[in-house]
Amino acid sequence: MSRNDQELIAPLEKHKFNTDNLKTWMESNDIESKGLKVQQFQGGMSNPTFFLESENNKYVLRKKPPGKLLPKAHAVDREFKVMDALGKIDFPVPKMLGFCDNQDVIGTEFFIMDYIDGRIITTPEINGFSKSERNTICVSLAETLAKLHKVDYRSIGLESFGRPEGYIQRQIKLWSDQFQRSKEDITVEANFEEMDLLSIWLKENSLIEDEFAIAHGDYRLGNTIIDKNNSTVIGVLDWELSTLGHPLADLGYYCIPYRYGFDALNLKQLGIPSENEFLELYMKFSGRSSIPNWPLFLSFALFRSAAIIFGVAARTLLGNVSSESSNVYEQIKRAEDMARIGYDICSNS
Repeated sequence: MSRNDQELIAPLEKHKFNTDNLKTWMESNDIESKGLKVQQFQGGMSNPTFFLESENNKYVLRKKPPGKLLPKAHAVDREFKVMDALGKIDFPVPKMLGFCDNQDVIGTEFFIMDYIDGRIITTPEINGFSKSERNTICVSLAETLAKLHKVDYRSIGLESFGRPEGYIQRQIKLWSDQFQRSKEDITVEANFEEMDLLSIWLKENSLIEDEFAIAHGDYRLGNTIIDKNNSTVIGVLDWELSTLGHPLADLGYYCIPYRYGFDALNLKQLGIPSENEFLELYMKFSGRSSIPNWPLFLSFALFRSAAIIFGVAARTLLGNVSSESSNVYEQIKRAEDMARIGYDICSNS
């Protein structure tokens, strides 16, 4: 992971941990920790992430957040497992250095990985790059996603990483249930109507032919590290939602900005492929001839994203988010907008 383009701050009070305990654990796992300094990445609402710097090395630590958590959320153990497996076949992920499930060390489960020196880009217009560099980045994003979906997960020990059969149906149920739980903790005004209607539509239209692959679950530009020199993907991050499932769910999620985010941008002028052009790139690199059930995958991606954001809003109200900049009213508005757009897509399909 890289710290470029991300603000580093002193660890938030609610996320501070015993550095001496961490250093002892690191040394017992052959991870050099002399003169260890700890800073926290600001931004992101999920697993608190820290930049560690010793006298001779740089690392990144990810841990579960404190407080009340939704079931199966913040799965740092799964993040570690899938990146460790993929790193052994030269897929672009940071090198995993160690995982700890002993909560006595720093208060929650955590893992440490190598730091990758590159660019993390959080703006949809890909600021700071030329038109050709933006196009190169997007082509690399399509190629990397296709490369992930072509991995033989059984050959790298991930055959038990999930149950791929019925993935979409189970995901719709999972996020519908998570959304219902989050609603209980949202104590400010919010409109859940389109979210409820979208949940019903998805459940009624999710019986489709299965495809099996490693699904990242949160594949987007901001979760990758881009090489400073050649504008290609050198690291894929944030695997807490990864499992075995339908590859087109990842594709749908990646394409959310085409429906919510790119509205005011002239993509052609910027060198960013259109939605159809990106789908063509993905088909080229994955060897596909078509993208079946596209409205379903787009609608599901928007629904799941809205459910996640409603969950963040609920945790904001409970005081459990990993960022100081979390605004519950902005989160609720985003989730409402995504649910409305998702319902419009499925209603017109």
